[in-house]
Amino acid sequence: FLQATAVSAFSLVELARASLDMSGANLVDDVTCAEPYNWVERSDPQWYRDHHYDPSGPLIVAYDLGIKRNILRLLTDRGLRVMVVPAHTSFEEVLAMQPAGVFLSNGPGDPAAVDYAIANVRGLLGKVPIFGICLGHQILGLALGGRTEKMRFGHRGGNQPVKNLLTGTVEISAHNHGFAVIKDSNLGGAEVTHVNLNDHTVEGLRHEQ
Repeated sequence: FLQATAVSAFSLVELARASLDMSGANLVDDVTCAEPYNWVERSDPQWYRDHHYDPSGPLIVAYDLGIKRNILRLLTDRGLRVMVVPAHTSFEEVLAMQPAGVFLSNGPGDPAAVDYAIANVRGLLGKVPIFGICLGHQILGLALGGRTEKMRFGHRGGNQPVKNLLTGTVEISAHNHGFAVIKDSNLGGAEVTHVNLNDHTVEGLRHEQ
């Protein structure tokens, strides 16, 4: 039993060492949708009783970089129309839809490797409100002129303390990311609004223009 356990542990360590290095890895191509689609599903009404889907509500175009369905539900819960588009969709195609806003989703891999997404976001800057989470937040930081880095220890789990620098409020939040926007990089006039209290990494940005 002891010998089998030791061999198993060794094999697992070797397996981890042989795994793909996330630095420079564009994994978005492997997970994005193939075609655009409308999203209309909402959350269970017991959780959002005061919200209803409005088929004529403001249109949000959501870039699928590896998006989670529950994030889409949270958008429709608030009366928004949602059009999900593949990661390669050009900014010209998005602007032609005349959206009220553009959402950049979560997703896997190194944000700096998704060069086409960064270029498209640059094409959208200043033309339409943009918001993003996780990988989408990092790609937005890169589009603004900032830099990202692979963290030595990623944020994993549901107990990450994040401080809102605008209000002083601390929220315990769920994370699953291994890259972060570098705080002292050039962010094109954007301000850092949120930081992680464990390691002081950037958790939120805001640009008023």
